[in-house]
Amino acid sequence: MKVSISHQEAMKFEAKTAKDSFIIDCPKISPVEYFLSGLITCSATDVILIPKKQGIEVKNLKVDGEVLRNETHPCKFNTLHLTYSFDSDADDTTAARWVMASVETYCSTINTIRDTTAISYTIIHNGNIIRENEKMISGGGVNIDFGDINGCPS
Repeated sequence: MKVSISHQEAMKFEAKTAKDSFIIDCPKISPVEYFLSGLITCSATDVILIPKKQGIEVKNLKVDGEVLRNETHPCKFNTLHLTYSFDSDADDTTAARWVMASVETYCSTINTIRDTTAISYTIIHNGNIIRENEKMISGGGVNIDFGDINGCPS
């Protein structure tokens, strides 16, 4: 993977990837907000694609992320809490497994920060809280085999 950033004007930068380009307009949206948005989107794609491979549709998916950062430089993420809210025809245990597979195995951005950031999550499935403030296992990831997932490429 390769990304190229070029300064455009004021605090605007163009990001070019192998597939497309986009403008990063600081401070309108900071690079840290883009990073957090990408991290959340990475996991959200898993929560759509894992069930899809099982013939189940996830509806009304919303993922909120809240980060606490160091007050001094580097202002790295200390904690990250993700709240997943979605509907499906699956049972609660299956729905929880989709999120757990994402955070523990498939989402490369979450797994990039897992050794330096305390990560927790809450899952709301069909309007019911089925997991609340669960802590992610820290370390090198857990191998959960759900087969190949062809979502957003790493």
